[in-house]
Amino acid sequence: MTTLFTNPLPIPVLGFCAYSGTGKTTLLKQLIPLLNQRGLRLAVIKHAHHNFDVDIPGKDSFEMRKAGARQVLVASHVRWALMTEDLVEDDPQLQHLLRQIEADKVDIVLVEGFKKLALPKIELHRAAHNKPLIHIHDDNIVAIACCDETKVPSSLTRLDLNNVAQIADFVQNYQQTWQPAAVQLPINSSEQQAATPNDQHGLSVSQGITNVLAQVVPINRNESLNLIDVDNRVLAHDIISTVNVPQQTNSAMDGYAFIFQDLKKSQSFKVVGEVLAGHHYSATLQAGEAVRIMTGATVPQGADTIQARELVTEQDSIITILEPGQVVEGQHVRLAGEDIAEGDVALAAGSRLGAAELGLLASLGFNQLPLIERPVVAVFSTGDEVSQPGQPLKPNCIYDSNRYTILSMAKKLGCQVIDLGIIEDNEQTLTDTLRSAAKQADVVISSGGVSVGNADYIKTALANVGDTHFWRINMRPGRPLAVGKIDQSLFFGLPGNPVAVMVAFLQFVQPAIRKLAGESHWQPQFMPAIAQHALRSKTGRTEFLRGIYTIRSDGKIHVSTTGAQGSGMLSSMVNANCLIVIGDDTATIPAGESVFIQPFASLL
Repeated sequence: MTTLFTNPLPIPVLGFCAYSGTGKTTLLKQLIPLLNQRGLRLAVIKHAHHNFDVDIPGKDSFEMRKAGARQVLVASHVRWALMTEDLVEDDPQLQHLLRQIEADKVDIVLVEGFKKLALPKIELHRAAHNKPLIHIHDDNIVAIACCDETKVPSSLTRLDLNNVAQIADFVQNYQQTWQPAAVQLPINSSEQQAATPNDQHGLSVSQGITNVLAQVVPINRNESLNLIDVDNRVLAHDIISTVNVPQQTNSAMDGYAFIFQDLKKSQSFKVVGEVLAGHHYSATLQAGEAVRIMTGATVPQGADTIQARELVTEQDSIITILEPGQVVEGQHVRLAGEDIAEGDVALAAGSRLGAAELGLLASLGFNQLPLIERPVVAVFSTGDEVSQPGQPLKPNCIYDSNRYTILSMAKKLGCQVIDLGIIEDNEQTLTDTLRSAAKQADVVISSGGVSVGNADYIKTALANVGDTHFWRINMRPGRPLAVGKIDQSLFFGLPGNPVAVMVAFLQFVQPAIRKLAGESHWQPQFMPAIAQHALRSKTGRTEFLRGIYTIRSDGKIHVSTTGAQGSGMLSSMVNANCLIVIGDDTATIPAGESVFIQPFASLL
């Protein structure tokens, strides 16, 4: 049985495993110089199963460690060595050890030991030792170096244990052909996974998203709006540029424009004019001439290079180019159409329009834009225990927060929202509300009353008006989810706990609304971060922890939880700036390991 291993380095790691006495160290002592001769830069990690010391009693470094220094680094002009006192109960973590390697200075890491880890390994085997073959229980064996008597399956590469050159060939080829493993995101909704909504084991988050998106048909209603009235909308058609951007070849900075080839003859030029932004030099620049030019001004005909003003001296209309050897032909010149050429697609249909996109369209001269109509989202809360904010809180009741978080998130997605308020727990009232909402909105959202086995009136009402599935999503928080259709409208029944509502909206409702609005190729943003402390989950479910990410002094993104993670604690969402997402194949993220986060910045 092997233990999960992920290579944290951008270079290959190759293990050597065998039973004691097979000759691992002997082989490596012969293999290392041979690989060095072939130009490979090697690092070696050795797993020692006993206490050891590389220092000498009486030496300064030994005495400093003995005095209590946790780390001592000894350095000379030949080598340096870092010694760390790091007492652990179990075996050392190979990923942690690998991070100590300077990956830019080596080509491959050879590992002796750690045979229980699921890292690629060469197995060493001698039939005379009467030991079982390791590959039978370890799928990570890539080759077997053995004697003639050992039987090797045809699926594995057989190497001669006594032929070091052959083993070196294999290691060298492995290093040259190795590719980093593809990054596995904790949620992959692009996979077309077979998913049965009534599966008694529940659905993965990826399967749930796939099933939701399968029910969404994008809106085909369009409208035209003035540029000034557009905010976070989606383009209905491609926008084709009718001009070059920039319109004419212009200067990227204040300086002097001249002919580059003239610089090979002389560093001096005669200044024959000045060009300001919005103006031009009417003549064609001749040999030995230059013009003073401002940022954004049109480059004169004949000129092809600009030198910055601070790298030029001028006296009596004669300039001298400083540092001529550093001048590159065409420098500081922005060519006409180099950003967007006339006739190019400036923005494609399905693009969501933010500040940058609107600025781009304005720069092209567009005033009226073809847009997909905004999705209309109707939201209501259910339950006699829910009170309206601003009213006295009734005994044994709670204020309604879910409706406001849902309405806010829908608005951020550019939706037109309809607030239906709090609907009493009455079958007929709920049925009428659902029918009325479906006539007004593209999406109807409620919260609470969707748990499997929960006897709420909302379920009976939904059965009266449409086709709704009550799913169990293998995630925390937010396990219960209802998804269906009421006539042509989508329906989402979200969990009742406030944090679960927000998480379920982000993971399922958000992609549905974006597809409904016509947005193309949208995927949630994941960023890798380093866990500040151990993060625990449970295999078989996706965990969403509220987190705070920061850039630490090492220049990397680190993340920690907000603390208590109760699904009713909205303060944890207020204090967070991201969700920490632990995939359903992972039970624990150790401190210092990489984990994926979803930043809130684009939505909340």
